[in-house]
Amino acid sequence: MVALTPEMQELFKGTKYFAMATASKDGEPNVAPIGMAILIDPETIWIGNQFFHQTLSNLKENPRVALQVWTFGVPGCLKIKGDVQIVEKGPDYNKMYNMVKERKPNLECKGLVIMKITDVFDCRSGAEAGKRLL
Repeated sequence: MVALTPEMQELFKGTKYFAMATASKDGEPNVAPIGMAILIDPETIWIGNQFFHQTLSNLKENPRVALQVWTFGVPGCLKIKGDVQIVEKGPDYNKMYNMVKERKPNLECKGLVIMKITDVFDCRSGAEAGKRLL
């Protein structure tokens, strides 16, 4: 696992919506908009499952994701890759369920995806595009 730098953590915390890419075991890609991604520590991201269909199926077949961290008007863009674990009961799930209810009382959190960061890449345009940062 790798740990995000303080600058990367600030970029993450300043991002409201993320694009999360998954793939089935056969490599069929899927991308979904994510509004509930929380940086728990520099190595761990929690993602709430309120609407996953194909995403959940892919994660069960292939527990790897890529998350794009970018917000209009903010310099910097990261592609964070990681291994995930799906949690649908227990104290961590309950904590995420309550976080979702606090932010959006009308939403139901069906599960928690715990992402352990394995790689970080620069995804800004230009000469450094795609460069491995961590």
